[in-house]
Amino acid sequence: MSTNYGVGDLIYDGSIYDGMNTNLDDLNFYKRWLPKNKEARILELCCGTGRLTIPIAKDGFNITGVDITFSMLETAKAKAVEAGLEIEFIQEDIRTLNLSEQYDLIFIPFNSIHHLYKNEDLFKTLAVVKDHLKENGTFILDCFNPNIQFMVEGEKQQRVVTKYKTDDGREIMIQEIMKYESASQINRIEWHYFINGEFDSVQSLDMRMFYPQELDSYLKLNGFTIVKKFGSFEEELFHDNSEKQIVVCC
Repeated sequence: MSTNYGVGDLIYDGSIYDGMNTNLDDLNFYKRWLPKNKEARILELCCGTGRLTIPIAKDGFNITGVDITFSMLETAKAKAVEAGLEIEFIQEDIRTLNLSEQYDLIFIPFNSIHHLYKNEDLFKTLAVVKDHLKENGTFILDCFNPNIQFMVEGEKQQRVVTKYKTDDGREIMIQEIMKYESASQINRIEWHYFINGEFDSVQSLDMRMFYPQELDSYLKLNGFTIVKKFGSFEEELFHDNSEKQIVVCC
């Protein structure tokens, strides 16, 4: 069993990333959970290209975005400049982040905790959140609810995930095949990229699965109280068939 997990560079290409993630329903959810006070401070961990950061800043909130990937942050900064916004974007590892500041709301969106492959990675990140969260502040994360049947079916054959055109004119098709490692709880995903009709490369998208009771226990173990747990961004309460785990903590 390999312990070399990661995400391919092409997945972090800002234009390709944004082109794939244009019709998501998480922004309105996060907006509903923003502080009532516009003077509140917000910290987004794993902000990527600023897909959520920028519209929240447009609403007049003081938000800081953190991500480890230079190329994603460069895209985010360019989008902020284009929108006439001054947003602090910081390139740091969320497991070791130390800003010497505290925030009213901290969130880790868009399944990002799936790239914390070991328990110690998650626990370090939760400790960082604790250190940066104000008393009575709110912490939110979202991730998948693992679907064993889906992962098993995904091992049988390569399937098309998406087709779209980027803002710089590239025609993208992505095909996916996966292999689930039950011992490590890592879903080894391969994305096969075809650009402008030609095969380009195979990119890893490895994701650690967190099962519902496991995730709840880890949050409680690290000092968080679960206020709400939803199964969708429409705030449907979490249940057996929920595709998502969306956890609101204090």
